[in-house]
Amino acid sequence: MNDKQQNISLRRFENGVFSSKIDAVSIEEPLEIRIEYGSPEDRKTQSLSITMRTPGNDDELAIGFLFTEGIIHKQNDILSAKHVHTLPGTYSNYILVSLSPDLQFDPSKLQRNFYTSSSCGVCGKSSLDSVKTQMPTKSGKPLPSLSTELILSLPNTLREQQETFETTGGLHASGLFDTTGNLLYLREDVGRHNALDKLIGRALMDGNTPLNEHILLLSGRASFELMQKAGMAGITCVCAVGAPSSLAVECASEFGITLIGFLRENRFNIYNGAL
Repeated sequence: MNDKQQNISLRRFENGVFSSKIDAVSIEEPLEIRIEYGSPEDRKTQSLSITMRTPGNDDELAIGFLFTEGIIHKQNDILSAKHVHTLPGTYSNYILVSLSPDLQFDPSKLQRNFYTSSSCGVCGKSSLDSVKTQMPTKSGKPLPSLSTELILSLPNTLREQQETFETTGGLHASGLFDTTGNLLYLREDVGRHNALDKLIGRALMDGNTPLNEHILLLSGRASFELMQKAGMAGITCVCAVGAPSSLAVECASEFGITLIGFLRENRFNIYNGAL
C-alpha cells in the first residue's frame, strides 16, 4: 500500500459465486494551482487551475503545468512551489507557486479556462489555435538514431517500474528514456496529462530541459495535448502504447516529432518521422 492508493471492500462475482474482497483503487482528488506573481512591492495571487489528480509530486505537477502552458520558461522562473493550509507530513489540495519578480506575467493574456479533469486536459481550452501558438519553433536538431529493438523494449521497462499500476490497474504513466533505453523518469497519475506534467516538471526542476535527446513513452493513447506538452519540453520522439489522434499526428508533423503508436510486444506504427 502507498499514498497513491487505498483499500476498499467489494463484492466480486466469479464463476457463479459471490464473495467479499478487499481491492486497491487509485486515489483521485482535486488540486487547485495558484500562482503568486508581480514585483516584490506588489505581489498578487491568482487561482489558475483545478485538476483532478493522484496526490503526490504536486510541486512537479504544478511546475510542469505552468511550463507546458508557456507561463514559465526555465528553472529560475520559479521561486517556490509549496502546499498551503496543510499540517506537517500531510497533503493539501491547494498548492501555491511563487513566480520570480523578473518573470513578465500578464494574466489578461491567458486564453484558457484552466479547469481540467483527469480524463481530458484539453477540454477547457478556448480553441486549439490558442494552444498551437504556444508551441516553440523547431530546434533544427536531428532526431535520435533509434533501433527497433530499443523501441520494442520500452513498454516492458516502463511496466516493471509501475508499482501502483500493478496493484490498482488504474493509473496512466509517462516514462522518459535516454537514447540507449535507460529509464530516467517515471510518473503515474489518474490523469494522463498530469503524469506528463509531473515528469516534465521534475526534469525542469532538475535543470534537464529541453529534452530534445530523449524518448517519451505514454502508457495509453497519444492525444493532441500530450503532443503539445512534449513539444513544449523539446521532446522529439514520442511513443505510445495506444493510438494517436488525428490532431496528435498533425502536431507531430508540424513540429518535427517522431510519433510511434500501438507499441506492443513485437510491433508498432510510425505515424511521423523515422527511426
